[in-house]
Amino acid sequence: MLKETVLRGVMAGSRVIIAHRNVMGSGFRLVRIVFIMDGAQIYARTDETGALDQEDELTIYDGNLPPGPHNVTVELTYQGHGYGVFSYLSGYTFESRSSHSFTAPENEAVKLGSIGYERGNPTTEMHDRPAVSWQEVPLDASGRPLPKRTSGRGTKKKKKK
Repeated sequence: MLKETVLRGVMAGSRVIIAHRNVMGSGFRLVRIVFIMDGAQIYARTDETGALDQEDELTIYDGNLPPGPHNVTVELTYQGHGYGVFSYLSGYTFESRSSHSFTAPENEAVKLGSIGYERGNPTTEMHDRPAVSWQEVPLDASGRPLPKRTSGRGTKKKKKK
C-alpha cells in the first residue's frame, strides 16, 4: 500500500529501476539498507548474518513513476568486521546516508544505481570511509542500457595544402 501511495497508482509514464551494489572493503559488513523515495520508505532490509553483504546487486524498485523530478535516499548500516588484531572492529557500527535527485524521463526508462563503497586510504578514519556514489543509465524498452550518445558533431576535415 505504501508503494501505491508513493507512486500514485501510476500505470504508465517512466520505467525506473533502482538498484544497489555493495563494494565495501572487507572491514565492513552491510547489515541494514533502507530506501526512501519522495519522502516514503519503499524498501528496508536488515540481516545480521552477512547475507546482504554477499549479494552483488539488490533490485530495490522496478516499475513506473510519474515523469518528472524525484528524490531517493539510501541509508546503509555496516557492522565492523575484523579479525586478529583488528577484531575490535566487530563492536562498531558505521552508517552512511546519501540522497540523489533525478528526473524520470517521459515514456522512457532509466536505471538508477547506488553504490556503497569505501573511500579514502589507510589513514582515513574508519567512520569516514563508508560512502555512496550514484549512477543514472538510460535504458531501452527491453531494459538494456542504451549505447552512449555521441555529441553529434562531425569529424574535423583536414585542410588541403
